[in-house]
Amino acid sequence: MSKSAPLTPLGVAALGLLLERSMHPYEMYLLLMQRSEDRLLKVRPGTLYHAVARLADASLVAAGGTDRDGNRPERTYYEITPAGRAALTSTLEKMLSVPVNEYPTFPLAVAESHNLPKESVISLLGARLELLAASAAELEAGAQHASGHAPAQKYWIDVRFQQAMLAAEVDWITHFIHDLETGALPW
Repeated sequence: MSKSAPLTPLGVAALGLLLERSMHPYEMYLLLMQRSEDRLLKVRPGTLYHAVARLADASLVAAGGTDRDGNRPERTYYEITPAGRAALTSTLEKMLSVPVNEYPTFPLAVAESHNLPKESVISLLGARLELLAASAAELEAGAQHASGHAPAQKYWIDVRFQQAMLAAEVDWITHFIHDLETGALPW
């Protein structure tokens, strides 16, 4: 990553964790998984190590020290630099204020669904609704777990956003299926 390259989602997550405290990449990975951040971005230990290396190359993080736990390999702890704080702030400001079309696959599938028989579309969307119901239950369980363990709500507000987006998708699909079944939408 060059010094002016935009932060990747994993880079944003790593810098956010380093605002909390210094840590090594595997510790970051464990914390991201504990917080179920894999709902928001693809998280793998190897890619996290590479992301942190790119952040270090760009002087957005710096090695803060090393330690060794028993026979394990030496671990390097990283800290966010002032440039990293500035990059994280400007990236988050842009991400929050400027809508970006991320080209999700579902809208494309909806746009091209007219190429399938109506009965297939209804059946496939019914199957999607079942999976969305399972996702909704999982999100609710996560929210209940988080609220019961008293982490600051600011660390899991994305769950409420995801719940709202999921509810909107379920509502739209339900109405779309109804329109297909009743003939309100000619196929």
